[in-house]
Amino acid sequence: MEEPGQLKRALIDASAGAIAGGISRTVTSPLDVIKIRFQVQLEPTSSWALVRKNLPLQSKYTGMLQATKDIFREEGLPGFWRGNVPALLMVMPYTAIQFTVLHKLKTFASGSSKTEDHINLSPYLSYISGSLAGCAATVGSYPFDLLRTVLASQGEPKIRLSMFIFICTTVCSLHEEVANLDIPSRIMAFWKALRANDVYPTMRSAFVDIVRTRGIRGLYAGLSPTLVEIVPYAGLQFGTYDTFKRWTKALNRLRFSKSGSTGSDDSLTSFQIFLCGLGAGISAKLVCHPLDVVKKRFQIEGLQRHPRYGARVEHRAYRNMFDALERILKSEGWAGFYKGIVPSIVKSAPASAVTFVAYEYTFDLLESIWT
Repeated sequence: MEEPGQLKRALIDASAGAIAGGISRTVTSPLDVIKIRFQVQLEPTSSWALVRKNLPLQSKYTGMLQATKDIFREEGLPGFWRGNVPALLMVMPYTAIQFTVLHKLKTFASGSSKTEDHINLSPYLSYISGSLAGCAATVGSYPFDLLRTVLASQGEPKIRLSMFIFICTTVCSLHEEVANLDIPSRIMAFWKALRANDVYPTMRSAFVDIVRTRGIRGLYAGLSPTLVEIVPYAGLQFGTYDTFKRWTKALNRLRFSKSGSTGSDDSLTSFQIFLCGLGAGISAKLVCHPLDVVKKRFQIEGLQRHPRYGARVEHRAYRNMFDALERILKSEGWAGFYKGIVPSIVKSAPASAVTFVAYEYTFDLLESIWT
């Protein structure tokens, strides 16, 4: 097949990356919501920790299964996709930029634009390319990541306005002394007072409030720990993925040669690509999860959160990333750095695998169509 031109190749990379990111994000959204709820919870995230520290049982979420049941009971099925729109707006440009920049860097490092030549890059070049691509993608899509975190972390109990008005109207109609009062206006005043601690109902309301209270810089709150996190995370994710692919190709060649067949076939099956992506996702997340916790705390500090979902992170609770690490360690212990690690791995591992599989197949499809 003829090698596509630079612009066409960039469009293919960006399109395949965006589609792969969108598919992966939507499929794994419930796990991401659970993970974020754990990460932004200041109270202990396990019943054992509460008992050991002789604390009252006030933690909102104490286990993955319990969190799943609570979110479903209180917020319904849509609760698992809270913040998915800004998440898609974040993930799709993120993966589009990431895969496009990654290919450019690998082309520069290998001296060839052919994907099959990139697999032979030395491991450290793969790690460096992945890290730089991750940084570029993070800066380009960060405001949407922040909005996603705010919407996913806040929680919102199911309260139906129509049912509320019906009950109030019925009660008021039973009392003659309030018959001449302006019932609708009083109902709405009571409703506003009831929801004084309410959360952002839409992405737009969150955006407007953040800009109003924090300024444009507020849309980049937590960017520093995010970049510190993304350098090792993206490097490990892409570096280990390439390493696992090399090992799997070598294994395929070995199995092919032992079968006595002539020639060589080291192409990877979709399942093998999935396993390589799975391993890469687990490796990267285990190393970088503490920095992700710090990033989430910066993103939601000072913002609205319904009291039912635990204490909120106060405005300017942390001076900087190192202060946040110190304070979390002091108040929550080492376990505080790994809050949400189980749903995080359960989410990030298949998300990474789905992303790589979707990218490989979408790229091949688009390349065959456009060239």
